[in-house]
Amino acid sequence: MNRRSILSSLPAGLAAAAPASGEPPAGGPHIYDVRRLGASGTGKTLDTAVLNRAIDACSASGGGVVYLPPGSYLTGTVVLKSNVTLYLEAGATLLGSTDIRDYSGNPADARNHVPGSHLISARNAENIALAGPGRIDGQGKAFWQPSGRPPMPPENAWRDAVHNQWKTAADASGRERRPSPMIELVDCRHVRIEDVRIENAAGWTLRPLNCDDVTIRGIRIWNPTHGPNTDGIDPTGCRNVFISDCLINTGDDNICLKSENPYGEDIRVSKNITITNCVLSGGCNGLKFGTATRGGFENVVFSNCVIANDDVPVQERLITGIAIEMVDGGWLEGVLISNVRIQRARTPIFMRRGLRRARPDGSAGTLRGVKIDNVHATGSILSSLISGVPGFDIEDVSLTNIRVDSEEGGEESWVARPIPEVPTAYPDVRPFGRLPAFGLYCRHVSGLNLQNVEFRAVKKDARPALICDDVSNLSVDGFTCSAASGAQPAIRLINARSAFLRGCRAPAGSQLFLEVQGRASERITLLASDLTGAREAVRHEDEVPPGAVTESR
Repeated sequence: MNRRSILSSLPAGLAAAAPASGEPPAGGPHIYDVRRLGASGTGKTLDTAVLNRAIDACSASGGGVVYLPPGSYLTGTVVLKSNVTLYLEAGATLLGSTDIRDYSGNPADARNHVPGSHLISARNAENIALAGPGRIDGQGKAFWQPSGRPPMPPENAWRDAVHNQWKTAADASGRERRPSPMIELVDCRHVRIEDVRIENAAGWTLRPLNCDDVTIRGIRIWNPTHGPNTDGIDPTGCRNVFISDCLINTGDDNICLKSENPYGEDIRVSKNITITNCVLSGGCNGLKFGTATRGGFENVVFSNCVIANDDVPVQERLITGIAIEMVDGGWLEGVLISNVRIQRARTPIFMRRGLRRARPDGSAGTLRGVKIDNVHATGSILSSLISGVPGFDIEDVSLTNIRVDSEEGGEESWVARPIPEVPTAYPDVRPFGRLPAFGLYCRHVSGLNLQNVEFRAVKKDARPALICDDVSNLSVDGFTCSAASGAQPAIRLINARSAFLRGCRAPAGSQLFLEVQGRASERITLLASDLTGAREAVRHEDEVPPGAVTESR
């Protein structure tokens, strides 16, 4: 709903014609001006009661618009009701109180985003909207204090995140409390959030939970990069969701899809979700699935987006551009990601199937059917990683038309270091440490397709560009990369099974193109490739079974 449609429905002289109560005249449009209902609009006096009375009256009359004209409306919890649009005019600010006592419900514990207190909330409502060119300001910094954690040494800056320098302040009882998520919509249908500016959340910003038919369009979420756990949009257990044309900068995940239910055990599948034409930046992850992944994800499309940081210190950069994490026994299938520009995210792509919470039979959840196409990433300082755990592979993954430029400048000593499995750890690329490949490291994957993939080392790097360890049904078609600065190969396969490589090009000046290791390696074929740039085309260690590798140029 735009401003013109609101104003065009106002009859001439409405302010003069409206009764002293501020309610619409009989037979007039259902537009409730909160100033005429008694809101001060000064930003100094609490307007919570007036705002909620206007919403209640609007809903009881059959629905309409609760209108906030220019002004600053200091408030605690505002509860949206069915058939109500809360419209913020240009110059209007909904200002969150800095006193946790002004919020209804139980203030959310700083460590758990359980049912708690919120600035705007709705439960079991339908046909609700939050719209207009106005602003919502949560005044989140009032709920934070320095964490006291000493800064990491410069050589470990890649592990750090600026939001770790802050934590939620304790209340009088010593508990760390804050209103979070700032906007919480639970079990709602036909939800629209359009055009508004949403800023300075104390915790998570916007969570639609178990909602159907959700449209989020043209909003601007802007939280300080140092804000702890200040996620942008966290659709959880929602169906038929459309997110487009949004600008989001946060101290935590920008858009994070989840599958859990803190209100009960009925966990719904997150499905039929489209995200497009967004610009994402901040200090954690651009697009993320997880970490809460107790249920399922199906039919998700993410396209035509920019994930980028300015040239800021490493600690303030996104940790990952695209993160897909299935670690709590749920499942994911049918994800399409395309046409994405990633700039200065530490890690462009991270996929993890883990065992933080196993299924009752001890097995991991599933992660399969992910297609990522046409991604250009520059300024990365950590390698992309795709990893299951032993016995539980990631399945059916395609990366096509991918270019990644790395500025990590890896050392040859990193190639030999053992990479931990950390199956129950929090899913993040950093616990794996420095990886042995500068472009992409894959482990425990079945059905991996790499087509027209290019990895470039902007700084001198002594590692292979690609390593596949315990990978089966591997297809590599049209692969190019920079040469390792030492004797390492361009590609290393370890215990690879049924691998088919073609249309590859050895980088000029390289020592070796393909090295095969591991006694479990079998059915590896390299053909129709230009290997003239390498001094040696293929090498395999003695433990590789005879006949495991077939080469045909």
